[in-house]
Amino acid sequence: MKSIAQTQGFFVLLVLWSCLCKSAAATVTTKSGCNSTCGNVSVPYPFGVGDPSCAVNENFLLTCNHSSSPPVLKYRQYTPVVNISVDEGTMVVRYRTAYDCYNGSGLVEEFHNSKTLGGSFTLSNTRNKLTVLGCDTVGQMTNEEKTFGSGCFSLCDGNIADYTNCSGVGCCQVEIPPHLKTLNISSESTNNHTNVLDFNPCGFTFLADETFKFSDWRLDATPSKLERYNSVVEWVIENKTCDEAQKNLSSYACRENTNCTYSENNRGYRCLCNQGFTGNPYLQGCQDIDECHYPKTYPCEGTCRNTNGSYTCRCPLGMHGDGKVECKGFPIGSMVAVIGAAILLVISTLLSVVICRKRTKQRNFFKNGGMLLKHQRVRIFSEAELAKATKSYATDHFLGKGGFGSVYKGILPDNTLVAVKKPRDFDKIKIDEEFQHEINIVSQVNHINVVRLLGLCLETKVPLLVYEFVSNGTLFHHIHDSKSEALLAWRSRLRIAAETASALDYLHSLANPPIIHGDVKSANILLDDKYTAKVSDFGASVLISPCQNDVATKIQGTFGYLDPEYVLTGNLTAKSDVYSFGVILVELLTGKKPNSVLSSEEQTSIINHFRSTTGSNELSQLLCFEVADETEVEEIEIFAEIAKECLNNSGIKRPTMKQVAEGLSRLTRLHENLQYQDNREEETLRLSGEHEESCSYTVTTTSFSIGNYTDSI
Repeated sequence: MKSIAQTQGFFVLLVLWSCLCKSAAATVTTKSGCNSTCGNVSVPYPFGVGDPSCAVNENFLLTCNHSSSPPVLKYRQYTPVVNISVDEGTMVVRYRTAYDCYNGSGLVEEFHNSKTLGGSFTLSNTRNKLTVLGCDTVGQMTNEEKTFGSGCFSLCDGNIADYTNCSGVGCCQVEIPPHLKTLNISSESTNNHTNVLDFNPCGFTFLADETFKFSDWRLDATPSKLERYNSVVEWVIENKTCDEAQKNLSSYACRENTNCTYSENNRGYRCLCNQGFTGNPYLQGCQDIDECHYPKTYPCEGTCRNTNGSYTCRCPLGMHGDGKVECKGFPIGSMVAVIGAAILLVISTLLSVVICRKRTKQRNFFKNGGMLLKHQRVRIFSEAELAKATKSYATDHFLGKGGFGSVYKGILPDNTLVAVKKPRDFDKIKIDEEFQHEINIVSQVNHINVVRLLGLCLETKVPLLVYEFVSNGTLFHHIHDSKSEALLAWRSRLRIAAETASALDYLHSLANPPIIHGDVKSANILLDDKYTAKVSDFGASVLISPCQNDVATKIQGTFGYLDPEYVLTGNLTAKSDVYSFGVILVELLTGKKPNSVLSSEEQTSIINHFRSTTGSNELSQLLCFEVADETEVEEIEIFAEIAKECLNNSGIKRPTMKQVAEGLSRLTRLHENLQYQDNREEETLRLSGEHEESCSYTVTTTSFSIGNYTDSI
C-alpha cells in the first residue's frame, strides 16, 4: 500500500512539473540568467542587456542606465529605447531634436542631429516622417553618403489654434525614403526668426512616428522643454533572404513552429510564430495556444477543444453551424419552451393589435358622427375597403393635391371608379355636428354638373371622402395647356360655361339649405369623358339659411378668384361665387391665368384690362381661339358682357347666379339654333346643286341685359 501511495504521489508531481514547465516555456522571452526588463521596458531575445551572451550578436546588445529612476534602456549607450516588438520587428527609440534658437542679436544656439544604425537596423519609412516645427523654420535631411536630400518649410503668424495637423502652418512633414541606415538632420531659419521672435524664438526638426501630435506643441518651446520624440527603427535577425538563411540550419534563427518573413526595407529576414502559436520564435520556438482559455479572443458558442495550432468548437445538441462564428438553431432543451413562449406572445400580440384597432375604429366612427350619418343616404365605407381600392394609396393611384388633402384613384369591387380624398392636416380639422350636417347635405346634392359624393370612411381619425371619378382632368388644365384640343371650338367653351353656371345656380337656389361654394375656380371644375363640366371641392363651402344673405368666415379661397368685397369685409355671399365665376369666363375667353399681367411695362392685370375693354376690336385681341364667323363674334360679345357684370366690384350690382345661368343657357340655345340653320342651308345648297362663291345672311340681335334677355335669330 505504501508503494502504491508513493507511486501515485510521484505521478502527481510529474504532472504538475510538466504543467509548470509548459507554462514557463510559454512565457520565456529571454535567455536563462539574463535580465528581461530595464526599467519599464521589456527586453526580449534576440536583444540582451549588459552581458554579450544575452543577445544574439553585438548589434542587439543594449545597455541599462541605472543612474536614472526608473532605469533607462539605451541603444548604443546614447539613444533611449521605449519599446521592442518581436512580432512587428520594431524598436521605438527617442532621438534628440535638431534646433536653432535666436534672440534680438541673431543665432544663439543650434544643434544638428546625426543618426547611424547597425547592419540589422533601418529607419522605418512607413512609420516615420521628418517633422519641422516653427514659424520661420527650414528643416533638412540627408544621408551620410549624400545620395538623397529632402526637407520642408514651416511658417506661421502666431495663430495656430485652428490647425491640428502639419499642413505648413507652424508645422510641416515629409516622408523619408526606404533603406536608410544613416540620417543627418538640420534646422535653419530664413530670416533669423526676426518677425516671429516675440512668440517663436526656436525652430525644431526631428524624426517622429505616428504618436506625434501637433496640438501638443507650444510656439514658445525651447530645447530644454522639447528635446526628444519617438522614432521607429525596423530590425531583422540577419541580412539574408529566407531561402539563403535556411540553407545553413545551424545559423538559421527561426525555431520550432515558426515561419520566416522577409523585410524589403531592411533587406533581411526575421521570424514569426505560426498561426495558433505563441512565444519567442528565436529561443525555444513557439508553443501552442490553448484557445479555449481565451474565449474573448477565440470565441466558441459550443464545446471548445484545443488542437495543435488551432481549436475546434462543436455546437450544442440541436444546433448547427460553425461554433466559432455562430451556432444556428436552439438547444433541444430550451427549444420547446422558446417555441411555446413565442406562440403565446404572437397570439397575445395579434389579439392586442386587433382589439386596439377595432376600438380605435369604433372610437373614430362615433367621434365622426357615424350614428347620425349611417342613417342617411351616404354610403359608409370601411377603412379596409378603401385601402384595397387604392392599393394602400399607392403612388401610381395618386391624382393630385388640393386644399383638403391628397386625392387617390380607387376601384371598387364592382369596378366603379372613385376618387378618395385623404385629409392632410389632422390637427387643424375638427369634426363636429356642423361638419356632419354639411356632409349630409352635400351627399344629397344631385346635379349632373356637380361631382357626386358617394360615401365616407369614418373609421379614420379624419373621415375619408369618396367621390365619383371624373376622368378628363380640370378645366384649368385644358385652358392653359396648349396641347389640349378640348376647347378649340367656341361652342365647347360656351357649353362648359353654361354647365358650370347651371351647377352653381343649383347650389345657390335649389339645394336645401343653399350652399355657397367659396372656392370657385377653373381647377375645381372637372371634365368627364364627354367633357361635361362638374363642379368639385367643397372644402371651403358653407351652408346658409334661406333668409341669410352672407356668412362671416375666415378668408379662404384662391388668390385671383377671390371677391374683393369678401376680402375687405370677411363676409362670404352667393355673389362671391358670381365674381369667381366671372374670372373663369375671362379665362375661357383669353386663355390667361387670373394673376397674369398684359406686359412687363404695363403692370395691369388681365381682369382689370378686360373690364375696361370697349368694342369688338379690343375684345378680339384678347381671344385665345379662332372665331368661325360674325355670328360667333356677336355671341362672344354677349358672353363678355356677362363676364363684366359678374366682375363688378360691388356685390349688389352683380347678377345672381340664376340670372347668369339663364343668360348663358339662352346664349347656348341661340348658338345651337344658328348652327342648325347653317346646316340646313348647306344641305339645301348641296341638294340643289348651287355652287355660289359666297353667301350672306343677316343676324338681328338686341342689346343684351341679363335681367331682360330675349333670343333673336
